[in-house]
Amino acid sequence: MVQSDATRLGARAIYESLRDQIRAGTYATGAALPSSRGLAVELGVSRGTVSTAIEQLAAEGFVEVSQGARPRVAPLPVAANPSPEPATPAAPPRLSPYGQALSALPSWRDYQPSRAPYAFRYGDLSPGDFPAQAWKRAIGTELARRPTRLAYEDPRGSLRLRRALQGYLWRARTLRCDADQILIVNGSQQGLDLCARLLLGPGDRFVIEEPGYRMARMVFGATGAQALPVPVDADGMRTEGLAGLDARLAYLTPSHQFPLGGVMPVGRRQQLLDWARAQDAVVIEDDYDSEYRYDIRPVPPLHGLDTRARVVYLGTISKTLSPTMRLGYLVVPTELVHAFVTAKQFADRHTSLLEQEALASLIEDGGYERHIRRVRRANAQRRAALLQALTEVFGDRVEVEGAQAGLHLVVWFRDLRPDQRDSVIAQALARGVGLYPVDPHYAAPEGPQCAGFLMGYASLDPARIAKGIRLLGEVLAQLDQHRGA
Repeated sequence: MVQSDATRLGARAIYESLRDQIRAGTYATGAALPSSRGLAVELGVSRGTVSTAIEQLAAEGFVEVSQGARPRVAPLPVAANPSPEPATPAAPPRLSPYGQALSALPSWRDYQPSRAPYAFRYGDLSPGDFPAQAWKRAIGTELARRPTRLAYEDPRGSLRLRRALQGYLWRARTLRCDADQILIVNGSQQGLDLCARLLLGPGDRFVIEEPGYRMARMVFGATGAQALPVPVDADGMRTEGLAGLDARLAYLTPSHQFPLGGVMPVGRRQQLLDWARAQDAVVIEDDYDSEYRYDIRPVPPLHGLDTRARVVYLGTISKTLSPTMRLGYLVVPTELVHAFVTAKQFADRHTSLLEQEALASLIEDGGYERHIRRVRRANAQRRAALLQALTEVFGDRVEVEGAQAGLHLVVWFRDLRPDQRDSVIAQALARGVGLYPVDPHYAAPEGPQCAGFLMGYASLDPARIAKGIRLLGEVLAQLDQHRGA
């Protein structure tokens, strides 16, 4: 009989109760259920409520109904009736080699925001920097256009945005390309994923900076390809280390090496391209924060030296507008455009068109470049505040790298051992300071010889930067006391 608690929830509860009793064998195959009239009287609900539940059971194949007869339990597959034997744990579904590679990767939840009031987290931007009014106008303008149809569009992205980016890249980065070579992607990470899927396979090898961007190393390695880390110095990748390396792809951040900040000189750039031509390899140039230059002139991209269609250029607005807006772009050699466009189409048809059109509007009227000039000035002030605070609190106890450009520094504590790093991070967090180690960006398990932190400053105002460093100084002073005790 149907359980009495069914009366509380109506047709859904009646359906679930009958379904569960059928599955448990209370009603055997071929057995007649109570009449809808009888159930309605017993449960104190309308006959229509009971009929709705029976119709759902019939639609899902639990019962069979015929005119003038009570519903009967339909034959169910054996698996639908639980066995009286204890169930054994089911094996997990089998994954593809790609899925197995992803499962084997260590968890790295860099997407979890820090609640620390003084979080020096790289990649975070200040909400106050976002051009809210300009973006609102751009979105409003595009919504008011009232398209004649809502349909899937070109997987390459909005032609209007691609043409706007074509002009912007020439003005800002002296990069020449055709609009047809530009592919709009959901942030630079999707761009990396498309490059990995199209250019690497199991057993291939790829060159990457050491240290280098961890997410790139992971996405390329997930294809089954093997990483060949090449050390970097103050001038970026030490390209003499490419001699003798056989690889299909090289991933670099030549204009602002991530995370250490070196700028690759033209001699090394040419050496890299010569190696790529000799190896028939593709170079992925990640120009992730080229808009932020303080003490040096903007460095032209590697793409401009490429005469043999060996460079895929990757850009993003995550560092200029917001990381929450997943808009990035690839500039792809003409010979590879079709493959990249098809892969993009298979992945997600195309990137959200409304945001693309709004960004195109912002670039066309000059608002985007005005915004960049404004936030460049703001971040220059934040950078200066961080450098000053580090000098005042720590003096020559620290060594700073990557201060000439970008939105972060790498700060090395000369007298802090790597095994003390986690304790410092925990004690700093207890005081409201978020610290992030540079170690995860090293492929070598031994990592650096002293504790280093990747310190982003774009989400903090100068006052909070100074306060955060003072609090960090208190943490290190307390550690010094324990050492001397």
